[in-house]
Amino acid sequence: MKKTLRLLAPLAATFGASAALAQDLEVKGAPVPGGTGFQLAATDIAQATFALDDLLLYIIAAISIFVAALIVWVIIRYNRRANPNPSSFTHNTTVEIAWTFIPILILIFIGAQSLPVLFKQQEIPEGDVVIKVTGYQWFWGYEYVDEEFGFESFMLAEDELEEYGYDKSLWKLATDTAVVVPTGQKIVMQVTGADVIHSWTIPAFGVKQDAVPGRLAELWFTVEEGNEGIYFGQCSELCGKDHAYMPITVKAVTPAEYEAWLGEAREEYAGIPNTVKVAAAE
Repeated sequence: MKKTLRLLAPLAATFGASAALAQDLEVKGAPVPGGTGFQLAATDIAQATFALDDLLLYIIAAISIFVAALIVWVIIRYNRRANPNPSSFTHNTTVEIAWTFIPILILIFIGAQSLPVLFKQQEIPEGDVVIKVTGYQWFWGYEYVDEEFGFESFMLAEDELEEYGYDKSLWKLATDTAVVVPTGQKIVMQVTGADVIHSWTIPAFGVKQDAVPGRLAELWFTVEEGNEGIYFGQCSELCGKDHAYMPITVKAVTPAEYEAWLGEAREEYAGIPNTVKVAAAE
């Protein structure tokens, strides 16, 4: 069955809902060769996480410079030539108090900045769109929980990229079908694994969650309006020989475009006529 779906994927992408938006969207979330920074922060979670990382970098840099300066000062001031008669004291109460309490204050400050970001990630709100994602060896399956359809997502071969509207530089990132989400709405992803542990992540969204067989974990995000585009991720948990070949593609579109895609997707994947609306699950 999986092989049949894989062989039919190019036909579905040519005529179906999955490809309807592929050529109209800008690629915004993809790795850059030689890049050293983060990708575009497309969600408020990513913005908060990246800002926390920047803050920690400044703190670490300041501490490293201070410690390096102290070491250099001690080498120059207390070498054998500059200080032939070393002191014989055993402790300094002021220094010991300082090197105990200053690190404590720094850690309290870091914790005060970190916990709100952690709670923001881990407190899952009620989702406007709920999608169940299942990791397989070695592809992803998606089910739109409040709808009556789902589909599977396989990595595109290098010679298939142009057919699907992708540049060849996106090989090992682009998939034949993509998760489509509306901007400005809360998206909840329910993550699990069918065989071994996988990990679903989109770096530009600032989210990552292990897909553990027998467990249903959750993550959430809201792609901010104005950040419509195509975003890529890859399985981030070593899951076997084809671990490097199960990428993730998410297309963020406007709510109006999402509703149009949803109607086409119901018809393509569930056989529900476009004129019929599916009631949300209670």
